Amino acid sequence: MDLHTPEDLPDTPAQRAADRRRLLRALNASLGFVLLLAVVFTLQQGEDYRAFTVTPLSAQGLWGMLTAPLLHGSFQHIVANAASLLLLGTLAGSVYPKATVRALPIFWLGSGLGAWLLGEPGSHHLGASGLTHGLMFLVFVLGLLRRDRPSIAAAMIAFFLYGGMLLTVLPQEPGVSWQSHLGGALGGVVSAFLFRHADPLPPRKRYSWELEDEADSDDAELELPKPDDVPVLWHRPREERGVVLPFERRELPGQAPPPRSGPDTQGPG
Repeated sequence: MDLHTPEDLPDTPAQRAADRRRLLRALNASLGFVLLLAVVFTLQQGEDYRAFTVTPLSAQGLWGMLTAPLLHGSFQHIVANAASLLLLGTLAGSVYPKATVRALPIFWLGSGLGAWLLGEPGSHHLGASGLTHGLMFLVFVLGLLRRDRPSIAAAMIAFFLYGGMLLTVLPQEPGVSWQSHLGGALGGVVSAFLFRHADPLPPRKRYSWELEDEADSDDAELELPKPDDVPVLWHRPREERGVVLPFERRELPGQAPPPRSGPDTQGPG
């Protein structure tokens, strides 16, 4: 496994200022989107907004793929999605600013497409929960693919806070659009594979075994020679084959020696 072990970034005032600006940009962008959802929710009151939702397998319902994530059916609905968007959006935007911006259209449309293809005909799907699932799966899968220290930390935080989203992509509660959850999650996974190199990796420590190709000629003297290059200092003398070496049998005290048989002895007559 190609496990990255990055070195610590230099803790300089310029580096701290850059990290702070990146975090503030992600937080402000997430907060601005949440405020947009609040404005749209206020304008929804007393209006018939079903034409802007996703209606499965309906040509008119295709327009809802663009507008449905901005709509919410109740105050509890928008509060739950707003908290998830604020936390996950800040986390993803601060660690992967480029990948998050490029992935947003994919799981935005993916959540609507999942509801349009898999939803029951005549139903209406709305809400930004597909976006929250896309953000969570984006951060989690990028941590598995990149495996540098910030990516692993972000993936662990996302899984600790919203690991239950792994189950909400399946049908559970009536009235909950698991179809849009599934579409957004798939969009996040696809985006992670497409944009895993969009943001540069932090500095990475290199170990001695990775520098073998760059070793200088002095290190070659420490290498053991090949077996064919080792000089032979002693050769075993060649002996004749088929020669029987004599073996004197040890006689015990008080025991007569056994008779010997051979070409000069004669057996019993």
